[in-house]
Amino acid sequence: MSRRGDDGFTLVELMIVVSIIGVLAALAIYGVARYLKNAKTAEATRSLGAIENGARQQYQRETPFVGLEGKFDHRFCPNAPLTPASVPRAAKVLVPPAAWNDAAWGCLKFAMNDPQFFAYRHVSNDLAGTDAMYTASAFGDLDGNGTTSNFEIVGRGGPLGDAIRDAFRVINGDE
Repeated sequence: MSRRGDDGFTLVELMIVVSIIGVLAALAIYGVARYLKNAKTAEATRSLGAIENGARQQYQRETPFVGLEGKFDHRFCPNAPLTPASVPRAAKVLVPPAAWNDAAWGCLKFAMNDPQFFAYRHVSNDLAGTDAMYTASAFGDLDGNGTTSNFEIVGRGGPLGDAIRDAFRVINGDE
């Protein structure tokens, strides 16, 4: 196709430019959506890491063994309730500072002062030494469709007074 003088662009040239812009826009929208989901799930992984650090520090402290004078053992913090009490849906929630006043959250040295997408829980089997185990969990419904994202760190007591991470699990991470 030839142009007559400097009349402008042909229809084919304009269609090519529009289709290129459409492809670039589609890629940008996908990239931004993916970025936003990763930013939201980063809260869960960062917070679970902080809970895990608190659990490890508690386990590494020697605590008096009840019933045996002069003996010490290693235990994880007691169970911490789901905080907030219900899983946030599609929006951040600001949890009142009093909700983090539970003794278990204090033991873990964990609290959140900013709005959050996830509810957190810590569960321990209350055993000592290498029989001790814990699970730190984060639950959130990022898109509000009723399907919950679940992030978990599972750990246990090691033979040398250290804490060992057994697993990091993600179930429905993009929900």
